[in-house]
Amino acid sequence: MQQNCNLLLQNIKEAILMLDKDGYIMYSNPAATSILGYTPDDLINNHLTKLYGDKEEAVKADYEIRESLKHGKYQVEGWKYTKTGSQVWCEMRLVPLYNEQNIHVGYSCTLLDMSERKKREIELRQSEERYRLMVEGVRDYAIFMLNPTGHIITWNEGARRTKGYSSYEIIGKHFSTFYTAEDLENGKPARELKIAIETGKYEEEGWRIKKNGSVFWANVVITSLFNEQNKHIGFSKVTRDLTERKENEESLRQSEERYRSLVEQVTDYGIFMLDERGRIISWNEGARRMKGYNPDEIIGKYFSIFYPEEDILNGKPSHELKVAREVGKYEEEGWRLRKDGTRFWANVVITAVYNYDGALIGYSKVTRDLTERKEAERALRDSYERYRQLSEELKIINEELTLANEELEQFTSIVSHDLQEPVRTIKSFLQLIDMKLNNQQYEDMQIYITKSVNAANRMKELIQNLLSYTQVSKKEISEDEVNVQELLNQALQNVKTSVDTTNAEIIIESEVDTIHGDSIQLVQLIQNLLSNALKFTEAESPRIMIKCNKEDGQVKFAISDNGIGIAEDDLSKIFEIFRRLNTRKEYPGTGIGLAICKKIVDRHRGKIWPVSEKGKGTTFYFTISEEKVDKLPILQ
Repeated sequence: MQQNCNLLLQNIKEAILMLDKDGYIMYSNPAATSILGYTPDDLINNHLTKLYGDKEEAVKADYEIRESLKHGKYQVEGWKYTKTGSQVWCEMRLVPLYNEQNIHVGYSCTLLDMSERKKREIELRQSEERYRLMVEGVRDYAIFMLNPTGHIITWNEGARRTKGYSSYEIIGKHFSTFYTAEDLENGKPARELKIAIETGKYEEEGWRIKKNGSVFWANVVITSLFNEQNKHIGFSKVTRDLTERKENEESLRQSEERYRSLVEQVTDYGIFMLDERGRIISWNEGARRMKGYNPDEIIGKYFSIFYPEEDILNGKPSHELKVAREVGKYEEEGWRLRKDGTRFWANVVITAVYNYDGALIGYSKVTRDLTERKEAERALRDSYERYRQLSEELKIINEELTLANEELEQFTSIVSHDLQEPVRTIKSFLQLIDMKLNNQQYEDMQIYITKSVNAANRMKELIQNLLSYTQVSKKEISEDEVNVQELLNQALQNVKTSVDTTNAEIIIESEVDTIHGDSIQLVQLIQNLLSNALKFTEAESPRIMIKCNKEDGQVKFAISDNGIGIAEDDLSKIFEIFRRLNTRKEYPGTGIGLAICKKIVDRHRGKIWPVSEKGKGTTFYFTISEEKVDKLPILQ
């Protein structure tokens, strides 16, 4: 199943990126290389902002990641930067990921190359814009044709609704039917047709009459029509009822006056009004300070002037107005542009404004510059990252200090017991010697002196072993690439005398060629375990098996013997410093060898443990990481 999933990810045409919970890339499929040019090594352990270009865009990436976590997903189209620095238009989908315990563990990021579609959309949008400009003068609604004398020859549904006449009632009549008596007296209809023939078009706003005799305020466009031979063949006439708009304009004018008085002096917020098409119709002092435009420079412009090119190409300004119309308000944070071209991170609220009849008459737009807050958030995030790293380092140091304290407690116990034992012996026999000398009794003197010397040698051995143990912690651990076979050969050479003396059989089975670690300490580790295996045996021919293999990302060693074994109750005590489970007379030693072994394994970030049964031999297992050993603080 896993293999099939991997095969699917390898062959899918969409770029698939897997992110950790902080937004750092942990995986990328081949399609990511095909679309973006980055190899997996280029992307792994880099933040998603690597695809966003400059540092300012990193803020946008953080926002999109937060939005996906907040809403369960986030989908957007926009430019992404390739390895060569070029741009590719992508549809990006971010989805948060959770483990079986419903704990957030990261994100999936899907990128689909939409460059060709976007190119076609841009071309289509440009074509639509030309069409919009072409028809903007028509103003919709009542559209009909006149013959060269001004008589009506066509009639559309818009004309019927606007003027009240059905087509059979009006076709054939002169268009002057719609004019007021005053206009008819002044010869206005004929003058309009004359101007249209001379200039190609006549346009005005004025009062017109409906079928029921009521008047309405109309926008009128009369266009003169010519055939291919440049012969005048008639007119097109477009009429739009602007009565409601005129009322709305008056209402809006009054509203604007109140609005202007209220917000004109606000300096911390950019507050301005848009008409129903999104064109700016008011401008306060806060907007001037924030965006750099004076009122005469900006009023009448479409509000998309404040948006980056990517947002404009994505149709973002019109989408925001659409949302505001549908739900009453649109709010977001994003990049906006100043007059000088610089960007700032803004909180934007667009609210739809309606007249008393519920008709949309425009929008209010409030903008707040959040750049300083965003920079503070970024600084806080950076500070948190430094704190997290420091916490990890302090955790490691704390673990080392805890271990050092435990060793110090053991050392105190040793000084109070093990090291005092040979001192007491020496003192006792010297007192006996003194008593014998005072009584001039010289028998047993040699025995007392010999025992005192042995006790002194015992104390010297304890001190030397204690120094050896402390040196393991003090010495900085190296990062050698160690050949396993050479490592085992060196350890066996160091115990060759004991092997030959006991006629031991040594068997080696290794599946590993090399490991990383301190070669000197690793030799000492294996040498100590071999010495123990050779020492604690009652067999005539000791048999020692050494195995080495890889297991769960680590190298695992096993050294087994056929010796006397260890009682189950004693297994937890064997790594304590100077801990002896047998008398020195039976098995000589200081009880520090296994403590040194554990210290070496700990420093290599591994584990060591015994498996044994009394009278049936012992196997010591220990692990070494396959990766290089990190240098750790040296605790004195």
